[in-house]
Parts: sequence; C-alpha cells; structure tokens
Amino acid sequence: MKLSSDFTGIVLKEYQCSVSSRWTMNYAAATGDTNPRYFNDELPGGLIAPPLFPVAVTWPIIEHIADNIESADFPKEVLFTQVHFSEQLIIHRPVKPGDHIKVNGSVAAILPHKAGTHVILRFDASDAGGNSVFTEYLGAMMRGVECTGGGKGGGNVPDFPVMSAEPELLHESVVPVSPLAPFLYDGCSNIHFPIHTSVKFAHAVGLPGIILQGTAALAIAVREILDREGICDTECVASIICKFTGMILPGSNMRVRLTGRSVLADSFELFFDVLNTEGKKAVSGGCIKLKR
Repeated sequence: MKLSSDFTGIVLKEYQCSVSSRWTMNYAAATGDTNPRYFNDELPGGLIAPPLFPVAVTWPIIEHIADNIESADFPKEVLFTQVHFSEQLIIHRPVKPGDHIKVNGSVAAILPHKAGTHVILRFDASDAGGNSVFTEYLGAMMRGVECTGGGKGGGNVPDFPVMSAEPELLHESVVPVSPLAPFLYDGCSNIHFPIHTSVKFAHAVGLPGIILQGTAALAIAVREILDREGICDTECVASIICKFTGMILPGSNMRVRLTGRSVLADSFELFFDVLNTEGKKAVSGGCIKLKR
C-alpha cells in the first residue's frame, strides 16, 4: 500500500462535545490520580480535568477517522494499518466540566519512516466563547505503507524538546499495572479499541495478549512525575510530548523514570520515559513542560 504526501492539509469534519464532571472524574479515577482538583468541587476555582484528558475528547474523531476525512480520494484502506506513535499535546488551559468543546482537525504532515508512513493529525479545540483550550498533534504510524511524494508538512509540527544535558536517572517509580487497568481505562475514558480488551482480537493481530493503552501509560507517568516533583496545581502544565515505542502488559510493572530537568525563561521541562517489565522503553522522549 502507498500513501501520497499530497494529502497533507486536508481537513476533518468538525466535532463537538460537552464535558461533564462525571467524565473528568472517571478519567482521573481510571488513571489512579487522586489530585483533589479533579474530585473536590468545593475547592476554589472548581474542578478541572487531568492534563491528558484531551485525548479522550478527540478519540471519537480517531475512532471514526475514515468517516471524518473530508476527501473522497484518500486511500482509507491504509487506516487499518495505523498505531498510535507520537503525542504532542499543548494545553492552553485545563479542560473543565461544563465546557462545550469544538474541535477542528486537519492532516498536518505525512512523512516517510522506516516503519512505514508517519501521519500527523492536528486538532485545535476551542470553547463556546471561541477561546483556545488545547492543540493536539497526534501521530499515527501506518505500518508497512509507502510514503510517496517525498513527505510534506514536517515544518508544521513542533520539534520534540531536547535535553541540554546527558540523561540521568533522577528518580524512578515502579507502578504495578492491574489486570483490570485496560478495562477501567476503556470504560472511564470512552477510548475503546479491542487490542486493549479482547484477548481473541489481540491474538488475531499477533500480540501476546491485551495491552495497556498508550495514553493510559502516559497519564500514569504524568501523574507519577508530577506527584514526585510535588506539583499539585496542574493548571501549570503547558504541554506533554512523547512517542509510544513498546507494549505494557496488564499484570506487570511499569517503571516511570525522570531523566532530566531544564529551566527555560518562562517554563520548566521535565524529561521522562517509561520502561516495561522487560526493561524496554514503552514511552520514549517524554517531556512535560510547566509554566513558571
């Protein structure tokens, strides 16, 4: 199969949803995040959603991506080869219960990769007043698909942050992954894909069994890093970036490692990765940027 980079720039159908406190609370509960800002509605400022909650907002677009691409010529058969490969989430302000969110999407880049073709979608989310809430660059790897046309749109996507010093282990958390974790995340986030909940389906596509959702692993990692760094006010989280490079099996342990800190003029950067029980990187190149 082939995918032309000339499809860069095509738009997706507009999507809208309303955010409830039940949804944001359930997301936090599914990732084991006990921060009171997600549960105690008597606190000043009211409830906010966890930083990674926007991935649940945009999931319905991805789940029905073949129907949401505004192009009759796009070879939709390549979509069956996709896996979530990269995540770049820019948070303009936290999502809050009561928000009515409008999401406009487009194909930001189509790039050749040794594993196939890297397709990066851009989602711009705004509230009822037209104010920006978040921008997400979601990278899907089309496995075994040849990118034709040389690749386009790379300049439209933010670069991954680079540490100013060599990586070092600053602290590490070993987190047990419950056998129920994928099912809880599926039900509480509304992010459903059968490789995470159907053993039969997972075996049919060559996996050893069901695997933990990548965004669940990322949300847990962000929770652990922020907790270990003593950051309770997550309204300061400006962006979360990573690549998904391995699998985490339910019933195993994941190791969340802080590997660097950088101080910038207006922000801090916390660099991290996540290892699975075999010591392989399941989440690579992780970076949380915090507003100063």
